[in-house]
Amino acid sequence: MDDTIVALATALGEASIHVIRISGPQASKIINMCFSPKNKERWDRQENYTLYLGKFRDEDTIIDEVLISRMLAPSSFTGEDVIEISCHGGLFVARRVLETCLKKGARLAEAGEFTKRAFFNGKLDLVQAEAIIDLISAKNESSADLALAQLEGGLSSKVIELRENVLETLAFIEAGIDFPEDDVEELDREALSLRLERGIKLAEDLLQGSKTGKILHDGLLTVIVGQPNVGKSSLLNALMREERAIVTDIPGTTRDEIREFVNIGGILLQLVDTAGIRESRDLVERMGIERTWKAIEKAELILLIIQAGENLSSEEQKIIDLYSDRVIVLMNKVDILTDIPHITRLRNEVWLPFSVQREVGFDRLEEEIRKRVYQGSSKQLKEPLLSNIRQISALRSGLGSLKNARASLEAGIPWDILSIDVREALADLSEISGQNVQESLLEEIFTRFCIGK
Repeated sequence: MDDTIVALATALGEASIHVIRISGPQASKIINMCFSPKNKERWDRQENYTLYLGKFRDEDTIIDEVLISRMLAPSSFTGEDVIEISCHGGLFVARRVLETCLKKGARLAEAGEFTKRAFFNGKLDLVQAEAIIDLISAKNESSADLALAQLEGGLSSKVIELRENVLETLAFIEAGIDFPEDDVEELDREALSLRLERGIKLAEDLLQGSKTGKILHDGLLTVIVGQPNVGKSSLLNALMREERAIVTDIPGTTRDEIREFVNIGGILLQLVDTAGIRESRDLVERMGIERTWKAIEKAELILLIIQAGENLSSEEQKIIDLYSDRVIVLMNKVDILTDIPHITRLRNEVWLPFSVQREVGFDRLEEEIRKRVYQGSSKQLKEPLLSNIRQISALRSGLGSLKNARASLEAGIPWDILSIDVREALADLSEISGQNVQESLLEEIFTRFCIGK
């Protein structure tokens, strides 16, 4: 990367400060042509991690008084010389500063190019690079903490440990192929089995927390279902703490899905309010009910609201029968009953006495949601977790290849054939951290960044 790039690192619009970032071999040369420091003696000492106040110029024209941050290679984010110019936040000023840098030899950076250079220069791996995107786009504290743990390298170290195990296993197999003495191979089969088991255990442990990680990253897809006028939209509004859905006494008000994000106890829910499930002759309402059933099929959590004290309808019974492991039954309007009804668990579902109007049962609901997200424990996990679909898919593929290799070993398959599966596992794990990844995938990942990052 012989060229030098520049971009606006702060969001477009009027602000108190804008930051223009320059990175590359000519960064220091370009800034020397444009910047007149107040303390030139200190500036000329070329000290790293320092700030300087001075005038930014385009030839003889002063554009602004700026603050310059100097971060020299290799001790910078990109591993190259990096200069950051903090100027006043008007768009006109920032544009003139940017245009001057371009005039002096820099080119406009592409989306994610600063982070891409950091990756290619070995300042971070692909897991950490993707964690930057997640940290920027985090919607709550839990997803931000998860991304930060990944950025700090906790997840990368686990992936590296697993990859090194598989690499050593492959080297062990190849050594056995190079020295095919029957008595030695028979003795080494047990050692190879132990190595494969170790790799499988590491992969399974890493994959175990991926469900929680994905939920913290993307949110828990949660569908609110029930008969018309049972309190679905009221629950959505209560969780949102605003009048997001229309609430009336007229059945069938909700004809289409309403989707919103809401933070419940530090967990992000993708809430979907649906049309009431019932028999209907209304064409539009029937279309809404069909969408409800499709949403139920995709849901990770189903909040089934029923009328407390009444028998289950056929539709409510069907939901419990088919999706009991994903259902929390909210017996709404218990506040109007003399006695709280006896709860009979039908399968694996959870039943909660509830009242949207009186705010009864919300604490229990939050507790149950946390148990499901954190796999039976309401205590938040501290271990770094996989949360990225690409990474999870590659790990599952690698784990499958290791299990295939184990099966081949048990079946007495020759080692040269067995090694194919181990090589495939190594390729999958290398793709997670970026040691072996196609250029097209890198382009896809880094173009998700904004320009200037």
